[in-house]
Amino acid sequence: MAYRHAPGYRRLDGVELVACADIVRENAEAFAETFDVPSRHVYEDYEEMLSGAEPDVVSVCVPPAIHADIVVDCAESGVPIAVHCEKPMATTWGDCRRMVEACDEADVQLTINHQRRFGAPFTRAKSLLDDGTVGELRRIEFGEVNLYDAGTHQFDLAGYYADWSPVEWVLAGADFSEANEWFGTRNENQGLAQWRTESGVHGLASTGEEPGTGSDFTGCYMRLLGADGAIEIGVEDGPALRYRTDDGGWTTVDTGEDVHGPNPGKLRLGLAKLVDRAPIGKGDRVTPTSFVDRAIEEVVGALREDRDPVIGGERSLYAAELPFASWESVRRRARVDLPLGIDDNPLQALVEDAESGAGSGETGDREANETGDLETNETGDVGR
Repeated sequence: MAYRHAPGYRRLDGVELVACADIVRENAEAFAETFDVPSRHVYEDYEEMLSGAEPDVVSVCVPPAIHADIVVDCAESGVPIAVHCEKPMATTWGDCRRMVEACDEADVQLTINHQRRFGAPFTRAKSLLDDGTVGELRRIEFGEVNLYDAGTHQFDLAGYYADWSPVEWVLAGADFSEANEWFGTRNENQGLAQWRTESGVHGLASTGEEPGTGSDFTGCYMRLLGADGAIEIGVEDGPALRYRTDDGGWTTVDTGEDVHGPNPGKLRLGLAKLVDRAPIGKGDRVTPTSFVDRAIEEVVGALREDRDPVIGGERSLYAAELPFASWESVRRRARVDLPLGIDDNPLQALVEDAESGAGSGETGDREANETGDLETNETGDVGR
């Protein structure tokens, strides 16, 4: 992900990539060569990078198991004024809250890279809702491969579409009988989750990669059901955005983008080919901006304008809480009322219990399960 963050910084006026760190020296050097990072500021240790380069902004682009420690260390170092962290936020609910608390205490801007919030299909869908095109929002549905690593985007969007109305409860079931690790963190094999917000909006998520699960269940990336119609985003083999009202058929909305990024036209494709022959970075302003680019522009813009970023850490807790609440419902075999009163990762605890023969179904607070540091080939890049 560092290679996706870096162009976002380079395209902004007054922003310079000044340092990078990776536990594998060769990876850090390759990143530095690609993005013209000074060789004197190539590090194998991020704490040495903080003290040596004194960056203003740090992008955390490592596996989620070590997000919390790095973010907290950055905040407590007194060096950066902003930290932009990849999703998912952390591997335990307690660590998610710890990240936000540490940055709040140090007055450091924390953002989580929920970049889909900046995609045209998603923002246009919100406009349709706000304009009353399909009436009052009643239900949100989505299909995805898992609730945590991939589903964090849809949970974030669910909060966005429900105007961040707090979630009252979550009820879920999940199968985790086979190992399913994403970037070192366990995810369910298949799941079904339901939730309700204080404003009365219901949510339903289906996950898995088997036929009839995940996106096969919904037939689209997300569906928003209103009192007078429906909106579908990322329709399977269909448009990126469409809507219908109760008295009519489907209307396609041309957003110029799909759910993953821009759809470049012939002119931009031609420009991209020319850019490929130029030194890297010169095409940053002529190629379509990715959703990640836009998220990073928000990071820098919020800093410069002294305002809360729309993907700020506190708001990102909304998306972070729901996968853990779903897994806690599986552990308790019951509905879970929010706010969530645990610190650990319920799915990881269930897996460990199953492996040890200890059983499952415990309730209440649990001690955090430390996953431990993971070696990574990702590079953490820095913008200033």
